[in-house]
Amino acid sequence: MSKERLSAFTDGVVAVIITIMVLELKPPHGVDLAALRALTPTFFAYLLSFVYVAIYWNNHHHMFSLVKQVDGAILWANLQLLFWISLVPFTTAWMGENPTAPIPVAVYGVSVLMPALGWMVLQAAIIHRQGPDSPLRTALGGDLKGKLSPPIYLLGVCAAFFNPWIADACYAAVSLMWLIPDRRMERLLVKD
Repeated sequence: MSKERLSAFTDGVVAVIITIMVLELKPPHGVDLAALRALTPTFFAYLLSFVYVAIYWNNHHHMFSLVKQVDGAILWANLQLLFWISLVPFTTAWMGENPTAPIPVAVYGVSVLMPALGWMVLQAAIIHRQGPDSPLRTALGGDLKGKLSPPIYLLGVCAAFFNPWIADACYAAVSLMWLIPDRRMERLLVKD
């Protein structure tokens, strides 16, 4: 099967997810800067989540540039990834309204951990389809960032119960780690 429909569907779902997240940003009732200041936690939760979703979309684009054909396993792996990402607007809104409450901050951590695990499932499905000479496997190499992300998310989830700010720092650290452009796929494509 061709990958174009999968990519187009993913693009559409990501656009809807970002739209849902921005709709959660409600304008303040006041007209001064103090009214905006009250929205700071909600805005930063949105910003962090926007960066997460953008990173997934960007990396999805790069990863699928190495994919020629998809099969049912890749379609389902992609759908489960989109399912996990689609939960991010809900947990973003909850954490944004309750930035120091342990449960919303921990649940947010789980909601960003699950797409990371889902991403690994999608990569494994693609590598399995591509076989022993998988271009994706070659591009990933040791995949240090991919291996470090889940433990840092788990640390954040646990930290949420003791200090939500440390949890937020863990979540932000992972996004900063991935915000630095990942050139592994591009290097392989340049060689072709």
